[in-house]
Amino acid sequence: MIMDKSLALRIIVSAGVVAGAIFLFFGPPSSKKEIEVFTVPQNTANFDVTGELAHQGFVRSTWITGMILEGAKIEPGGYRLRKNMWVWEVTNVVRNSPSLKWVTIYGCQRREQIAELVSQVLGWDGQKLEDFENAYKKLGDEYFEGVYYPDTYLFPVDETGSQIARRFIDLFNEKFTPYSQKFQNANIRWVTALKIASLIEREAAGSQDRKLISGIIWNRLNTGMKLEIDATMQYTKGKKEDGTWWGGIDLSQKRIDSPYNTYLYRGLPPTPICSPSIRSIDAVLTPDETDCLYYLHDRNKEIHCAKTYQEHLQNIRLYLQ
Repeated sequence: MIMDKSLALRIIVSAGVVAGAIFLFFGPPSSKKEIEVFTVPQNTANFDVTGELAHQGFVRSTWITGMILEGAKIEPGGYRLRKNMWVWEVTNVVRNSPSLKWVTIYGCQRREQIAELVSQVLGWDGQKLEDFENAYKKLGDEYFEGVYYPDTYLFPVDETGSQIARRFIDLFNEKFTPYSQKFQNANIRWVTALKIASLIEREAAGSQDRKLISGIIWNRLNTGMKLEIDATMQYTKGKKEDGTWWGGIDLSQKRIDSPYNTYLYRGLPPTPICSPSIRSIDAVLTPDETDCLYYLHDRNKEIHCAKTYQEHLQNIRLYLQ
C-alpha cells in the first residue's frame, strides 16, 4: 500500500514538531563544553535550585527541571556542569554528592585539628590526611603552624591533601600581604607576628579584648617576664581523651618540660599555636597602651587587668571566687 503523500508530510512535520519541543524543553541550552561550577550555598532555605540552574544557563525549562527534581534533596556544595548537557544529565549530577564541599573553620584551630575536620567533610583516606599534615615540609618549617587561615572554603573533593593545604596558605598570604610591609617597618618577623597573634586569639574572649591582651603580652615580652599563658600549655597537651582539643590545665601540667611551656620558659613559643584571624594579626601591630601585666576573664567573659600581681590576686578574689 502506498502512503498518501500528504499524510506522510503531516507525519514528518509532526515528528519535527515533537523533536523540536523535546529539544526546546529538554535539550542543551548551549554548545559550550567548558566545565563550570554550579554552587548551592550552605544555607539552602531560600535558594531556588531550578530557578538558578535556568538563570545561569544550565537548563532551558524551570518547569521540566522542577518536575524532575521534585522531592530531591540537593546538598550544599559545588557541582561540575557543562551548558551542552541535556536536562536529565544536569539533574542527575545535582541529585548526587557535590564535587566541591563547603568547609568552615571557626576560631583559632591548630593544624591537626583543621586536618581532622577537613578529612571528615571530604571523606579523606589516611594518605590524603598525611599529605595535608606534611604539606608544610615543602614550604619550610615556618609554615608548620599558623598559616591555615580560618574562613569558609569550597573545596574540590578530588584534590590531594597538599593541594587543599595550599588553598589555606594561599588565602593566608592574601590576607597577610597588606600587613607584610607594616611588620617589616616595625622590625617584627612575620612568624613572630603570627606567634603573638595566635596567643591573642586563643586568650581573647571577644573582639574587644584583642588589643588589650596584645598590649599586656608586649609588656611582658619587653620586661623579660614569662608569658605564663595557659593556651600554650593547652597546645602542648594536644587532643584530650574525650576526642576534643584545647581545654583547661591544672597546676601539675604547668610543670611539664616543653618548649611551649611559657610558665617555665621566657619568650614566645617555638611556633604559633593555631591559625589566627586577621583581627588578631592587626592587634599585634596596634596594641592598647596599658601598664597592665596581668588579666583574667570573669564568668561573663569580661576582661579585668592589673598592673601588679597583688592587684591580680585581688581581681581573682573579686571575680572568680
